[in-house]
Amino acid sequence: MAKRVGIAMDMTPMVDVGFLLLTFFMLTTQFKPEEAVDVTLPESHSVIKLPDVDVATILVSKNGELFLGFDSQIMRGNIFGAENMMKSGIEVTVRELGGLLTKARMKNPKLRTVIKSDKDAEFGLIEDVMKILQEVNVTRFNLVTNTEK
Repeated sequence: MAKRVGIAMDMTPMVDVGFLLLTFFMLTTQFKPEEAVDVTLPESHSVIKLPDVDVATILVSKNGELFLGFDSQIMRGNIFGAENMMKSGIEVTVRELGGLLTKARMKNPKLRTVIKSDKDAEFGLIEDVMKILQEVNVTRFNLVTNTEK
């Protein structure tokens, strides 16, 4: 009877490939940039999920500043220029907002608009933003809130 020969497998190459993949994903991952301004959100009962992609965010600070941001770096580069590609939001005026949103919707027709306002912001400014959205035919938008406890 012939003696059985044991099989030994060298696992070193598989470990090397695993670490190469891990390193690749760690280096190519894009982290969400910081918000342009800190916003304390109002509370509501709504639990509607916000869209994940193709999002234009209008930030309204409690001081009355408006910031416009996009989830895509490419979109930020197209609208604000390559030097602002890494910024999450750029300060804009009420007058500029309509033109920038129209330009953005021409670049990406699937773009959805989200208004993220501080709970202490003046309602008149938020009303102005909503009027501008109506003027540029953005009829569907989301207001971001915290859910009540």
